[in-house]
Amino acid sequence: MRRTNLPDHLTTGSFSLRASDKAGVTRKRTAAKDLVTVSRGVRVPVLSGATGAAALRAYTDLDDASVLVMPSAARLWNVPLPGYVSGDWRIHLARRRGFSFPRRVNVAGHLLTFLPGETVEHDGVKLTSPARTWLDMASVLKLEDLVAAGDSLVCSHGPDFPMPKDALCSIEELREIVGRHPGMRGVRTARAALELIRVGADSAPETHMRLALIDANLPEPELNHVVRNHLGLPVLWPDAAYLEWKVSLQYDGQHHGGAEQHLRDIERQERSLAYGWLEVRISKHDLEGERPAVVHKVRRALQSRGWK
Repeated sequence: MRRTNLPDHLTTGSFSLRASDKAGVTRKRTAAKDLVTVSRGVRVPVLSGATGAAALRAYTDLDDASVLVMPSAARLWNVPLPGYVSGDWRIHLARRRGFSFPRRVNVAGHLLTFLPGETVEHDGVKLTSPARTWLDMASVLKLEDLVAAGDSLVCSHGPDFPMPKDALCSIEELREIVGRHPGMRGVRTARAALELIRVGADSAPETHMRLALIDANLPEPELNHVVRNHLGLPVLWPDAAYLEWKVSLQYDGQHHGGAEQHLRDIERQERSLAYGWLEVRISKHDLEGERPAVVHKVRRALQSRGWK
């Protein structure tokens, strides 16, 4: 006997039996072999290939109180997570205090207090807001990793950048949410991180690079600086810059290993010199260890330009 086709909105990812009931799908149909039961009351079409929000949306549709939190919410906001957290692939699900504790396979349950505006809907999933997600992660992240998480949320680039970007929240929003939860676990780490978060860092390594320089008592570089030509047109977008000494820092991530990118990097370095800037290229190896090599490289570059 031919199976009845599912409504389109149930074919692209996980769905709850609550959602299929509302769509008029029979329980016999939801028990068919083209659907996988991943948790009690949750189905996923075998061929959907669902990832991200699509794979998780059913878990917040099980009832009106459940929201994604902690690393699960952080991943959907594209927050960089260090290895000691990123290996936790459980689904972190929370309900407000006063509701029953979430208990199901592969779910880490939480009971939390949410103030107005701290839960939102994003790509069909109920989850904590960017700022609240960051504050929750303060209970499990080290200071430097919490700064990197905050940097990723507040990062923005204006229209003069090749790829303009809007922030998911502001530093003021992070500061405000910390003030709303003075006794929350991890709030001391959050307060310390607030003093170090800056707008303009595109990746966690860029944040760690900046923090290493600050820890070594070197001047703090400026982010989001645009180098312009004599006509005022943008020509260079360094990851970090020392304007007084015209020293630019460029972090070379994994994508810089390709032949075409290598040629672009050489062209950018030559253009930097043409406009009077000394470019310092930083690799992931320069950020490793208790005395990261980035400190020596940047100190030497600054000294060559007259810094004392």
